[in-house]
Formats: sequence, C-alpha cells, structure tokens
Amino acid sequence: MRNTLLRMLGALMCVMAACTAVTPVQDFDLQRMAGKWYIVGFATNAQWFVNNKAGMKTGTAMLVPTGEDLDLSYANLNADGTCWRMTHLAKKTETPGRFTFRSQIWNNDNDMQIVDVAYDDYALVHTIKTKDGVSEVLNKLYSRTPVASAVLQQRFTQLSLETGILADNIAILPQNAECAEV
Repeated sequence: MRNTLLRMLGALMCVMAACTAVTPVQDFDLQRMAGKWYIVGFATNAQWFVNNKAGMKTGTAMLVPTGEDLDLSYANLNADGTCWRMTHLAKKTETPGRFTFRSQIWNNDNDMQIVDVAYDDYALVHTIKTKDGVSEVLNKLYSRTPVASAVLQQRFTQLSLETGILADNIAILPQNAECAEV
C-alpha cells in the first residue's frame, strides 16, 4: 500500500512539474490544422483509460476553424458497428495553439495545446483535463494517415513520458474501419 501511494505521489509530482513545461508550437496556424485527422496514439494515466485501453482502436477527428475557435468532432467505430461521436467547440486563447473547452459529456474542463505539428503529416496534442479539482494529462497523436511512422510514435511516446504518463499507459492504437459520414 505504501509503495503504491509513493508511486502515485511521484507520478503526480512528475505530472505537475511537466505540465508547466509544455508549450504550444511556435507560429501555430489554425487554418492549416483544418481537416481530417486519425487519432493513432492515446496516452493518459486516467483510470478509465487503464480499464479500457485494450479495446480502443484508431478513430477520426475533424477539425474545423470557426472564426477564432475550433470545432472538434470525434468519431470511433464500435465493435458492434455503431459509431461513438463527440463534439466540442474549443475556444482560442491569447496563446496561439492553445484552446480551452468544457466537455458536457465528461463534465470536465480542458486546456488543450498543439505542442508539435507538421500540418500535412501529424500533430502532438497535450490536454489537461480537470474535474472536481483533479487534473489528468491526456496526450494524443494525430496523423493525416491511419498509421504513424515509427519516428512519430517515438516522438509521441517521449512527450507522454515527459508529461508524467506511465509507459504502460501509452498506446499506439490498432487500425479500425471508419464511421460513415453524417
């Protein structure tokens, strides 16, 4: 029990220290983020992820700039053929590449930063999710194709480790069919 508590406190301290060091990419271009992305990597120490990561597969994200904000639409094809969908309107902050939004589904506040991007290839997205005063780190690897290169996977893994995510909680997601367009 004591060792588990010490590990959890150590991970929390690492997360808290790392979160302050993450900054959005220089010269962020909101218009170039527009379009379809595949979510090929997912990493967080959150218990819901630990319990469900074995069944997770690649999903899609559609990013649409709406004036100064960013419409985020996510879709994942479930094993039974149904689609899970979620949308958020992320508000632009004074810092280019940083957005905030409230998730009505999960009832949490999100501080999202695009920390690295090659607009025609990949984006590393770092989000701090806060609910009832408790914060969790969530990193995602977006790719313009359903599969990310080994170099990008390693870059994603490194970001995740640097932001306090345990190695066991970093997943490169297996490919999945896509939801039909609505």
